[in-house]
Amino acid sequence: MKNDDALKELKAVKRNGKKVNFNGTKIAVAIKKGFDTVKTDEEEDKLKYTEKDMQKVLQAVLKHIEKEYKDKDKIKIEEIQDIIEIELKNKGYDDVYEAFSSYRERRNQSREMFFDDKKRHKFLKTLENLGLKSASEDDTKRENANVDGDTAMGTMLQYGVTVSKEFAKSYLMKKRYAEAHDDGVIHIHDMDFLPMGTTTCMQLDLDKIFKNGFSTGHGYLREPNDIASYSALAAIVIQANQNDQHGGQSIPAFDYYMAPGVLKTYKKQLKMTIDDLLDYSDFKSFITDNVLKKDISRLTTIDVSEEYFEKFYKDNQTLKRLFSLAIKKALEKTERATFQAMEAFIHNLNTMHSRAGAQVPFSSINFGTDTSSEGRMVIRNYLLALDAGLGQGETPIFPISIFKVKEGVNYNPEDKNYDLFKLSCKVSAKRLFPNFSFIDSPFNKQYYVKGDYKTEVGYMGCRTRVLGNRFGQSITPGRGNLSFTSINLPRIAIKHGVVSKGKFDEKGFFSELEEIMELVKDQLLERFEIQCNKRLYNFPFLLGQGIWLDSEKLKPNDRLRKVLKHGTLSIGFIGLAECLKASIGYHHGQNEEAQKLGLKIVKFMRKKCDEFSDKYNLNFTCLATPAEGLSGRFVNIDKAIYGKIKGVTDRDYYTNSFHVPVYYNISIANKIKIEAPYHELTNAGHISYIELDGDPCDNLEAFESIVRLMKENNMGYAAINHPVDRDPVCGYVGIIKDVCPRCGRREGEAVSVEKLHNLNCCK
Repeated sequence: MKNDDALKELKAVKRNGKKVNFNGTKIAVAIKKGFDTVKTDEEEDKLKYTEKDMQKVLQAVLKHIEKEYKDKDKIKIEEIQDIIEIELKNKGYDDVYEAFSSYRERRNQSREMFFDDKKRHKFLKTLENLGLKSASEDDTKRENANVDGDTAMGTMLQYGVTVSKEFAKSYLMKKRYAEAHDDGVIHIHDMDFLPMGTTTCMQLDLDKIFKNGFSTGHGYLREPNDIASYSALAAIVIQANQNDQHGGQSIPAFDYYMAPGVLKTYKKQLKMTIDDLLDYSDFKSFITDNVLKKDISRLTTIDVSEEYFEKFYKDNQTLKRLFSLAIKKALEKTERATFQAMEAFIHNLNTMHSRAGAQVPFSSINFGTDTSSEGRMVIRNYLLALDAGLGQGETPIFPISIFKVKEGVNYNPEDKNYDLFKLSCKVSAKRLFPNFSFIDSPFNKQYYVKGDYKTEVGYMGCRTRVLGNRFGQSITPGRGNLSFTSINLPRIAIKHGVVSKGKFDEKGFFSELEEIMELVKDQLLERFEIQCNKRLYNFPFLLGQGIWLDSEKLKPNDRLRKVLKHGTLSIGFIGLAECLKASIGYHHGQNEEAQKLGLKIVKFMRKKCDEFSDKYNLNFTCLATPAEGLSGRFVNIDKAIYGKIKGVTDRDYYTNSFHVPVYYNISIANKIKIEAPYHELTNAGHISYIELDGDPCDNLEAFESIVRLMKENNMGYAAINHPVDRDPVCGYVGIIKDVCPRCGRREGEAVSVEKLHNLNCCK
């Protein structure tokens, strides 16, 4: 290599102080790594620069070293890196300079983390607590509500989480992002999964998955052929995909996806029932079995009358009645099979585990708009299974059920699925679920195409919404959120509001909010690059089985930008109520001035997200953050800095997203009216809760009127909460009035050991 001879007496000093012979080859490798990170066509993975560009910089670096160090006998590694950066800038390779400098900064952070005594001690202390303390003693073991931190596998996961977070902060992200997170300015969600490049959540297109069967990596599963298999495989898909993502899994059109399973089951039952009845009659010889099979296989609906089989019975009334009875019995058997399949689905999702067996998958389903007889049977029986509860009558936590409300489908008395809307209200009044989403809200309806369920909005149970898309049709199935980061709004308001300055410095507030949003945007883009640099084989189910939109077009070694562009990058917030209190002394539930300011703040955030979308041609969205744990983290940090501020930091939590505080006494109608406008602004997701203090089962008309009020005020997604009781003796969970529905016990009464034994044996 040129210049090597001139530098052969020079020694390179490593960071540990060791001296080694100067080696120009290592400089060449370092420069090449910088150039290799810069692509001209990132979707095709083509390099922007050639070998000539790299050689140009390498020779300039060697000449620079030769000139500056000709009379010296040693050069530090850091000095070599400084010279590389100088020559990259001198030669006009600004993008390579940025990549090289960023990589260098991360490496320095990593060394600082693992070799700085103070930081290393803190890190090792955290690991020690994970091994020696219970979840009740260590907050770290309770970070994920779906993970039991006291179990062996749960503790193992927490070790991984802790190490991965520190690795991400020390090596994979710029120091300013890690510091902003640690200081409580922002919260980078699921940071522990950042090194793996996983995406957050997914709306699963079961129709696509079931069509040709799929593989979980341990065997290939054929296309399901009855409703029991459909529901079982739906649960398996949720479990399998959970291992490729760090968030939750949702099914956007559960009724549509399960309906073919109902029809297949009905065809089987009809053929078997006709055969059974013919065996006990004198007409077996009159029926051509192959013709009968073909006629049944051609059925496109379970709505069948005996006239369909007229060619078999002609004028024979006895045979006609036989076919009529077979149709009736087949329908009854299919109904029963569908209920059992829905019951099994609910039980599976509350008992199956993923991620080394330590976590129940966070699952959600959306349904309510399929008006076919098969789809209606799915909806009805799912609701009935949900109403029945788990083995001891407990209210199921998963899947989070979401009933999609739509005029012309299920909202009005004349709509075909209105009876199912009524049933959903009845079940929700007892079980807390389903929640309700509203397709007719303008921000959801703008994407809706009649007859195309893929354009119907689907929500994750936590509230995440993915619908608008800059890269093709705006649909829900096959898409998800890539990552999200939340902003601590009360912190900004404390610094610029009435509590610290005596008056609200609005200009200063919005200036800092914009600055933090720019920071979050850059951090999300940095994380996006990590995700895009992964390959298909890193996600064998999500991408290998074509779950993510367009992923079937990928080759095994392809990078992922061309498909991940369909996902969303979200900037979230919590504590709007406390932000307003700190700013002007009132929250948005208290007066109109605060509501106007609240809307102005969230409109500002949404506008910035839209600007980021246009500038970077990506789906940036604004999120009403679903993180109850984060609300406690932020307030604890702010309380330590600013002390207890009345109405702001004097509780153990900040109010979730844009919600009116739960402690504030407000009417249902006013709460809905105040929170509804924020749904349109938060296009990454939102939810509003109405809290009832009594048993809504006693007044289902009032319950339905609340749902209607949510819809009429253009909410996107909402839920109604109410008290749920637990019998301490038999364990029943649900509404208990005077008598426990499970054991028949009145309050204060005992139950015999024999009766409890029988209840547990029969559960």
